[in-house]
Amino acid sequence: MTRPFRFGLQAFEASTGSAWTETARRAETLGYCTLFTTDHHFGPGEISASSGHRPVDVAPISAMTMAAAVTTTLRVGCRVFCVDYHHPVVLAKELATVDFLTDGRVEAAFGAGWVAAEYEGLGIPMDTAGVRIARLAEWIELVRAQWSGDPVEVEGQHVHASGFVGAPLPVQSTIPIMIGGGSPKVLRLAGRLADVVSFNFNNAAGTLGPNSFGTSTEDQTLQKLDWVREGAGQRFDDLELEIGAYFIAVSDHPREAAEALGKRFGVSADDVLGHPHALVGTVTDICDTLRHRREALGISYITVAQRHLDEFAPVVAQLAGQ
Repeated sequence: MTRPFRFGLQAFEASTGSAWTETARRAETLGYCTLFTTDHHFGPGEISASSGHRPVDVAPISAMTMAAAVTTTLRVGCRVFCVDYHHPVVLAKELATVDFLTDGRVEAAFGAGWVAAEYEGLGIPMDTAGVRIARLAEWIELVRAQWSGDPVEVEGQHVHASGFVGAPLPVQSTIPIMIGGGSPKVLRLAGRLADVVSFNFNNAAGTLGPNSFGTSTEDQTLQKLDWVREGAGQRFDDLELEIGAYFIAVSDHPREAAEALGKRFGVSADDVLGHPHALVGTVTDICDTLRHRREALGISYITVAQRHLDEFAPVVAQLAGQ
């Protein structure tokens, strides 16, 4: 099944409250389907410097709610909630409430956590990847139970909740759940439990840097797709596949633009042009690339960073819903 293209915008920055609402309104006007916040809680400082992750200005739930309040069709979500930073019942209720108040415009995305410096800086123990992924699986069981309308009775190794029915219930029959990552365990889990699977770098090192680029080449993304298939089994065709386009240059001189991007990672222009997380070239070039990748990889949901909101808008105008 060929899914229509959808485009998300991931927003990190808000110099003022009005700047944030303007970003949301502009994203809706330009045809982006979803505005994603991010679940990181550090401003400028040592955590950002050591992890390679930019500081984040706004907290996810309140920013999602404001974005929904100033728009009419824009979906809202967080790409992604780190399960170790939240109590599952509380976050599930928060998300259901936003869905209830927005008439069904929430997308829920969960991850096992990866920024080691943030765990340390927030004073949160960082368990092994296997434990974090097992906890993520139990989280998904709980939030689905809480959104079902049935009594919640979840007694796992990591998650315990019972004695109540979730309220409010989401307006959507189910809030779509995205799970993403770059390792075999988390992608098999995503294939088994998610509605949307997000392909990302393998962030096992706990930092972003030049090596991140090398964990998501086309061959490696094909391997990741196989891991998702292993987890999904017969439900694979029901999954929507998403990817972050982290390296974008809309340019009439694609090779020069690709060479400039490649210098940051010590790779060639050809490596950049063929990278699944990169989109470089004219609007027509990028549209053709996205159609090819949808055919080859099945990826139809593309998320771009806030800084590319306007630059990438002509691509969204041509392909959204197609």
